[in-house]
Amino acid sequence: MALTYAGYLELDTLLGLQKPRSAEHDEMLFIVIHQVYELWFKEVLHETDHLAVLLRAGDEPRAAKTLTRILKILKVLVGQLDVLETLTPLEFLSFRDRLDQASGFQSHQFRELEFVLGGKRSEAMAIFPEGGAARRALAARFAAPVLWDAFLLFLARRGHPVPAAALARDVTLPVAPDEAVQEALVRVHREDPAAARVCELFVDLDEGVQEWRYRHVKMVERTIGMKTGTGGSAGASYLRSTLFTPAFPDLWAIRTRF
Repeated sequence: MALTYAGYLELDTLLGLQKPRSAEHDEMLFIVIHQVYELWFKEVLHETDHLAVLLRAGDEPRAAKTLTRILKILKVLVGQLDVLETLTPLEFLSFRDRLDQASGFQSHQFRELEFVLGGKRSEAMAIFPEGGAARRALAARFAAPVLWDAFLLFLARRGHPVPAAALARDVTLPVAPDEAVQEALVRVHREDPAAARVCELFVDLDEGVQEWRYRHVKMVERTIGMKTGTGGSAGASYLRSTLFTPAFPDLWAIRTRF
């Protein structure tokens, strides 16, 4: 039998995954939005892994293209919040209790993305059962170099004076500001337009993730206010604490040096 559209995309399986636990009309939207988010998180992780390979190989044109694709996906992620915000507080309340302990805080793929971007916290793994697939995936990400490490190696191999200590840093620690790295980045902007373009795309990536975080906070506040989050999470108060923390602080610090 010839491969069909439905067969290639496993549509019977895909369209059978939406299983509301109430008779409330709006629960379907809630499920679809979050399932689509997880698919996009999977794709973003796929692209960031590819980006790291391209950076380590010194492939600037394809790295820039991949970054641009990731940025387009982030715009879609932000746009999906516009759809989710059509759900009023009363409409969400009509089925919220059916979620039981389920919470977006349990999205291991988003935690993986945080790790990839350099925001590593060992405690973020604690809610996932030891020995489970999610815990194993997070542990692997925790022990691996992050996107920033691949970027610094890319710059060093182009002849820029990235300090050896930055190239050999402990990759299990969060990315932290480094004055010597900032000096190298200023030189990149002044002497290497192609690499400077990649720098600016990294700033766009950082800004795009921060934009999504901000819109997510406002969506939660709009829907449940400052109530405890689903599953007993801290809700909007925790989400607010994640705002305006750059993934790549050195790229923001150099703005005052030009």
